[in-house]
Amino acid sequence: MKDLERVRWRCRRGLLELDIVLGRFVEAHYAQLGEAERRAFEALLDMPDNPLWDMVAGRTAAAFGEQQALLDKIRTA
Repeated sequence: MKDLERVRWRCRRGLLELDIVLGRFVEAHYAQLGEAERRAFEALLDMPDNPLWDMVAGRTAAAFGEQQALLDKIRTA
């Protein structure tokens, strides 16, 4: 539970669009993620807002395969 609260806090971003998309994803799917997917999500959260938004919006590709699969899930949340 503590981990979930920390992730929710990290999803609060400077871009409202990211707040909304990431918040929906965490509420709907975070609990079902495996360990590798959680690490990939944490890596996404380490990114600055604009490059992360470009990836979420599909303007740029993910750095590695796990992130791309995770971005596909985020887009559908």
